[in-house]
Amino acid sequence: MSTSTSGRRRRADAERSIARIVSAARDSLSKDPTASIDDIAKAAGVGRMTLYGHFRTRADLVEAALGDALRSGEEVLSAVDLTGDARDALTRLLDSSWSLVAESTALLTAAQGTLPAERIRQLHTAPAERVQELIRRGQEQGAFRTDMPMTWLVSVIQHVLHGAAEENRTGRLKPEETGPVVIATVQSILAVPSPR
Repeated sequence: MSTSTSGRRRRADAERSIARIVSAARDSLSKDPTASIDDIAKAAGVGRMTLYGHFRTRADLVEAALGDALRSGEEVLSAVDLTGDARDALTRLLDSSWSLVAESTALLTAAQGTLPAERIRQLHTAPAERVQELIRRGQEQGAFRTDMPMTWLVSVIQHVLHGAAEENRTGRLKPEETGPVVIATVQSILAVPSPR
């Protein structure tokens, strides 16, 4: 066997090992944001040394797990039809978003305890830009309010989604109720205020 073949095999083995570790981290941290390196290594079926060979710190592993979850979510959200009326497009986006947020809330909690706030914001750039662009379009169509800063409106929507995920996790909102509640809440926040 040639050196290049064995090198490719080692790289392929390493990539499978990394994928298994990141998947185990996503799963473990989604269930328990305080999951330890030992917990994650055990769930991945690897030793600590193997895990540390790929991820030098817990923060590196948490970032990899959150990044992987966000990439998966991005695949789902990029397939949502955002054409046409901005209110209808927002409804479709929120309907797809809240369950993704629910899935990654515990991961976000793990990240907030480990990663700098600026890094977490950077990882969330694509979803935030999608919402911002949709709000801007709705404002141009006269469908959404223009009397509040864009960054505030995007932030409020993110808080509503995370709040809904928490309500869902604790059983205060049933899964079938959560989507409609999120949509109604965000649509009312963005609605153009009635003239006084």
